[in-house]
Amino acid sequence: MGEQTVKKHKFKKWRKPGIRMQVMLGFVLFTAIIVTLLWTFQITLLNTFYKAIKVNEVRSVANRVVAMLDESASANDYFEVTRSTNISILISNSDGSNVSFSPAARGGVLERFDYLDCKQLFTEVKAAGGSVMDDNITDPTSTIERQDRTIIYAQTVTLSSGNEYLVLLSCDVIPVDSTVETLKIQLWCLTGVMILLSFGLALFISSRLSKPLEQMNESAKQLGEGKYDIRFPEQGVREVTELAATLNYAAAELSKVEDLRRELIANVSHDLRTPLTMISGYAEVMRDIPGENTPENVQIVIDEANRLTGIVNDLLDLSKLQAGALTLTVSEFNLTEDIRNTLHRYDKLADFSFPFTYDRTVYVCADQLKISQVLYNLVNNAINYSGGNKTVYIDQTVTESTVRVSIRDTGEGIPADKLQYIWDRYYKVDKEHKRAQVGTGLGLSIVKKILDLHGGRYGVASVEGKGSTFWFELPVLRTESLILPEPPTLPKQKADVERGE
Repeated sequence: MGEQTVKKHKFKKWRKPGIRMQVMLGFVLFTAIIVTLLWTFQITLLNTFYKAIKVNEVRSVANRVVAMLDESASANDYFEVTRSTNISILISNSDGSNVSFSPAARGGVLERFDYLDCKQLFTEVKAAGGSVMDDNITDPTSTIERQDRTIIYAQTVTLSSGNEYLVLLSCDVIPVDSTVETLKIQLWCLTGVMILLSFGLALFISSRLSKPLEQMNESAKQLGEGKYDIRFPEQGVREVTELAATLNYAAAELSKVEDLRRELIANVSHDLRTPLTMISGYAEVMRDIPGENTPENVQIVIDEANRLTGIVNDLLDLSKLQAGALTLTVSEFNLTEDIRNTLHRYDKLADFSFPFTYDRTVYVCADQLKISQVLYNLVNNAINYSGGNKTVYIDQTVTESTVRVSIRDTGEGIPADKLQYIWDRYYKVDKEHKRAQVGTGLGLSIVKKILDLHGGRYGVASVEGKGSTFWFELPVLRTESLILPEPPTLPKQKADVERGE
């Protein structure tokens, strides 16, 4: 048990290599691979590549000589081929007669071939398929060392005239031992330089990459501790700079939300404390003073309790909407009638008027309770900022497929630079607590969330000093025309008099 605990503890202590170490290891691995390839190709496989190149060169020259034979080239042409390639050429007839050498072949391996050797070699090469390279040709006078340093190629040729020839080529392979030793010295020096450069370059690049990230990591820890005024350094490569800019934006937004949250707590605390004080005060009066237990005082206690319940319900609704825990119960209902019923809730506000303009009855498919809540909150908001005339205008306008409901007040309006923020969580335009006559001050946040759930459009237009108009749109399900009452019918005699009859 003790050993398992120690192992777990050690495992937790292990940390993955950082970007600095990973970049350095990557450069070291890359350098090792490059150096290994250089040593392999320049030292180990140098002889192999050199011989392969020479073999291909000999085959190419053989094809060239065959073409020259068919074209009856002169001796000077063969001499030029030998001079340019340093390859000796021997040509003879099929019976070994008329053996001719290129000038460079004199004193070389090919000079040891007489007509009998050529005749026998022609037979062997033709039996072998028409061409033989190196080891299939036997030269009794040559030593093993000489054969190792010479490539010999034999080919039988039948010209268009019907004559058959033996083409024999030899090419000396110059030993590359001294070249290999020279290359080894160069590669040792190059290996050392590459290792030093790789370490230096790895340190430089890893520092440029890791330093900004390390600074951002430390700043992110401070951000997690609630220091929202922290700034992330926007330096380094483009991706790191963009990441820092994004984190700076996130920090600024968190700072703003934190400020708004504190304001909300202060505002809600004030709203909660006011009805609680009223309830407590009137209850004590009714308990301590005889005759104060009147229906009016009881009604005040009931109204303040209802106000307190509304504040709590709004807070719960906003929390559910933000958490995505609230679902819609969609049904068909009369939106126009729902607006009228919502406005009836304000009949007790005798000093306010709520003119409602519409030209037809509209039915929509939505969550009736939530849409009523949207109307209620928008009207409450208009009441709070209605201005001196204390009038809130409600308009219902219908297009081909949508219905727009507008709620307009004649208050102070909202500054243009603050319109984009009024739907944000906890945002309050005036930044000073103003006790609402109706509602809780959380209405616009609830409105936004409910309309987003419905997929409806919404917005606000405002002119400072003239008021604001909040609106939202929903798809129309169907409409019904208004039935206007017919004008009263005049008695016949009276009507005749009016017509002058």
